[in-house]
This record gives sequence, C-alpha cells and structure tokens, in this order.
Amino acid sequence: MEPISILLALAGIGAGFGGSTYLTKKKLGTAEEKANKELKKAKAEAEKLVEAAKKEANELEDATRKEDQARRKEFKDIEKRLLDREEALDKKLDNLDKRTEALRKGEDEVEALKNEIRDIRKKQQDKLEKIAKLTKADAAEKLMAMTERDIKDDLKGLITKLQNDARENAEEKAGVILVQTMERMASEVTAERTVTSVKLEDEEMKGRIIGKEGRNIQALQRATGVDIMVDDTPGFIILSSFDPVRREIARVALEMLLKDGRVHPGRIEEVVEKAQKQVHKDVVRAGEDAAREVGIIGIPKEILQYLGELKYRTSYGQNVLKHSTEMAHMAGVLAEQIGADVKTSKYAALIHDMGKALTHKIEGKHHHITGEIARKYGVDEKIAHAAEAHHDDMEATTPEALVVRVVDAISAARPGARNISQENFVERMKELENVATGFKGVDKAYAISAGREVRVFVKPTDLDDLGSIKLARDVANKIESTMQYPGTIKVNVIRETRAIEFAK
Repeated sequence: MEPISILLALAGIGAGFGGSTYLTKKKLGTAEEKANKELKKAKAEAEKLVEAAKKEANELEDATRKEDQARRKEFKDIEKRLLDREEALDKKLDNLDKRTEALRKGEDEVEALKNEIRDIRKKQQDKLEKIAKLTKADAAEKLMAMTERDIKDDLKGLITKLQNDARENAEEKAGVILVQTMERMASEVTAERTVTSVKLEDEEMKGRIIGKEGRNIQALQRATGVDIMVDDTPGFIILSSFDPVRREIARVALEMLLKDGRVHPGRIEEVVEKAQKQVHKDVVRAGEDAAREVGIIGIPKEILQYLGELKYRTSYGQNVLKHSTEMAHMAGVLAEQIGADVKTSKYAALIHDMGKALTHKIEGKHHHITGEIARKYGVDEKIAHAAEAHHDDMEATTPEALVVRVVDAISAARPGARNISQENFVERMKELENVATGFKGVDKAYAISAGREVRVFVKPTDLDDLGSIKLARDVANKIESTMQYPGTIKVNVIRETRAIEFAK
C-alpha cells in the first residue's frame, strides 16, 4: 500500500475517534446535569419533609405540653379540694371534741346536783322520822294497816259482787263470742273419698291401659301403689287407694298417658316420675296459698311444704288443710274478741296439724311432732306451744293455746265435718303397710282393694325366691296376730330382677 493511502486512512481513523470522544463527553455532561437536577430536587423534597416533620413534632410537643399542664392543673385542684376537706374535717373534730368536753362537764354537774338532792331528801326524811318518832318502813306499815282496816269490808263486798257477776255472765258472754266466731266462718266440709275416677274419651284406651297380658296396668299399679279398676264403670277408670297422695299421682300420670297415647312399661315409669314432680309443686303451691289466704307471712319453706301435704290428708274424713285454714280464720276472730295475740293464734291454728304429714315418718303423737318441727325451723315458742297444746294431754298455758284448742273443737264438732269410720279405715290401711314394711328386705308395700290385699315389693338382692315365700307367710302371720279386720287379706310378695343395657 502507498504511504499516501496509509496516511489518509490514519487521518480518517483519528477524525472518527475524535468525533466519538466529543460525543461521549457531551452525553456525560448532559447526564451529570440531570443528576444534579434530580439531586437538587431530592434535597428540596427532603428539606420539605424535614420541615413538615419538625412542624408535626412541634405541634405534638405543644399538645403534650398543654395536656400535661391541664393534668397538673387538675391534680392541683384535686389536691386543693382534699386539703379543704381535710381542714373542714379537722374543724368538725375540734367542734366534736369541744362538745364532748362540754357534755362531760354537764354530766358532772348533773351528777353533783343529784347527789345534792339525795342528801337533802335524806336530811328531810331524818327530820320527819325524828318528829314522828317512826321510821319510813314503820310509817308505811301503819298506813297500810289503817287503810286495810277502813276499806276491808268494802273490798270484800266488791270482790263478792264481781265474782257473782262473772259467774252469771261468763257463760253467756262465752257463748255469744263463740257463736259470732262461727257465724263469720262457713267453709266447705265435704269428706274425702277413697276412690278417684278418670274419664275416658274412647273405650279403646282401656285396652292400651291394660296392655298385653295386663303388662301395662301391672306396671302402673306397681309404680303408683294404687289399685286400678278398668271394667267396673263404662267410660271411666277407677283409682282406689286409701292414700290420697298416691291417688293424685296416679290420676295425673294416667291423664298424661291418655293424652300422649303411648302406653308401655318404660313410658309408664317416666310419666309417673313426672307426675310425682308435678304433685310436689302442687303441694308447695297449696301451702303458700293457705298461708296467703289467712294472712300469715314469713313461714319457713319447710313448714309450707308440710302444710301443703295436708291438702291430701284427711282426719276423720275431714280435709286437714281446709280444717286448718278454717281454724286459722276462726282463731283470728276469737283472739281479737278476747284480747289475745291475733297473729300468734292464726299461725298456731294453721300449723297445728302439721305433724299429721309426718306421723308415718316420725314416732309420736301428731301435735307433739308439730311442736318439734316448729321449733326446729325457728318458729316462735309462743306459736309452737299454742300449736302443740291443742289436745288435752298437754297443758295450755297461754290464751293463744286455749284459742287454738277451742277453734279445733268448733271446726271438728260441726255436723258433717267428720266421718269416724273413714278415719278408722285409713288407719287400718296404714297399719297394713307398716306391718309389711317392718320386715327385712322389703322395698315398699301397698294396701289395695280396700284392704283386702297387700302387695309387698322386695329387694331381689336381699331375698331369693324361697325367702319371698317365707316372707309372705311371716307377713300374713303378723297381720293375723296384731290386727283386727273383716274377711281375709291376701299377701302378695313380688320379687323382680331387671337387667338394663344400652346399645351405642
């Protein structure tokens, strides 16, 4: 290659390189300017943010400072009020101390005056005794003797006249008071019966109640202890038992079964349990209603429970709860007329037969049991004594006890109020059951069919089959030897073992 060509080539290359360098420097200058602009812009924005943060911090600091100042002011106000109250209390204490000191001085002055008066009286008495030549006791004795001598005859005449007037008028006045009391109280005297009837809407229900081979009716009789007669009266099922509580439970349970329509042994046990709970509620409600009716408040719940049980008890055919409420009303009237305590008389009359709800659980006469239960639950001794003393085997020492005794006789003596044969029947039924339950291994016993049968349920774990046979003979022998009864009594001993399991 020629030198000229080489030089031209080199010159071209140098020119191209120089141009490229120039362009590169120009581009770098432009980038640097942009970077500087962005940096300035970023610095400006950063300065703005810093200024905003400083402003916000200053505002927060001002708010905090103001809040702190307000709180300090509030604390100062509270402290000032406390100091003012403390000063006021100190002043009051100082005033109380001053008044106490003044009262103490006044008491001392009064005591000194009393002592001075006693001295003066003693000196005057000594002077009078010297003048009269008699002591105070001698003068009083002579004065009383003179007075007695002067008015003795007059007093005798007055006493004799008062006694004669009392004898002449006492019986008449007592009769008037009793008649007025009886006139103001007229209550129902219908006697309780030993049977209860349940109406059937459909004769087909009799078959369900009896069940296959009598399984349902036997389960119902076993659960309630009530004799159930299905075929005696068309359209009715008759429940027979001397114990009205059992009859009521059986009636409620039977009505539930008839309404539900499902009748089988398992359902029967469930329904009888519900009926027992319902009757228990009715018992409590009956006690509360009786207390409310006679206007007695504050009776303990346990006593109200026993009082409600009297709704299902009878005494000589007379409903005991009605008899008690009737007595309470009459006791209030009679007590008011003779000046006795009305509340005590009414309270005692209301609970006087409470022991009849417990006579089969606690030994003793019902009126003594009433007194014990009343004292156990904190009833006033005057009320407990008045309730306990309504029979003649205990002396009535208060007017209220005499009132309860009188109104008890009034309530029981009215024509139709009592039925002696009914009471004897009930007592005989209870004795039959007590004879059976007195043997070992007996779970429960029921006298049914008007006392012609005793059903005895034994614990299967305590007696075997041979023991049940022997128990039936022993119960029958004891009934023969200890009781008087017409006809024959069937002793039916039932031993049942149940096995229950659940499939899950």
